[in-house]
Amino acid sequence: MSSLVPVERIEGKILLIRGQKVMLDKDLAELYEVPTRRLNEQLKRNLKRFPEDFMFQLTKEEADSLRSQIATLKESSQHFRYLPYVFTEQGVAMLSSVLNSERAILVNVQIMRTFTKLRQMLASNDDLRRKIEAMEKKYDTQFKVVFDAIKFLIAPPAKEIKIGFRADEK
Repeated sequence: MSSLVPVERIEGKILLIRGQKVMLDKDLAELYEVPTRRLNEQLKRNLKRFPEDFMFQLTKEEADSLRSQIATLKESSQHFRYLPYVFTEQGVAMLSSVLNSERAILVNVQIMRTFTKLRQMLASNDDLRRKIEAMEKKYDTQFKVVFDAIKFLIAPPAKEIKIGFRADEK
């Protein structure tokens, strides 16, 4: 199956804001090949479909922080003309129902797959972390003797021991 939009391109547009994985309205519009203005018009016509856990508007501080992080903005658009909207995974899914185009549907399928892939990767990393922690606990008790011996060898001597013979001592 050929990909309409490379997965890496979608992954690069997923941001972490307010502890949620989201995508900017302008990035989604670019992927859907519609003007951002059109995407936001459809959003405003269908606001009931987008509760706060599906979509929210960035604050000025968040937008400024985001702008400073994005180094690839063109000189002509170094600022946001408005405070951007961001969409969570559920909000992106809802967008396909308000943007009536074949491309929006196909791109949304790819975006949903990308979110799922990222979620699976995070889950496997969490599993790996738990396994390592369990091994550390297991081996800490099994190798206590070894760790104690190493600590003994690297610890400084308790008192100074004189070695050798000195002529002035009798």
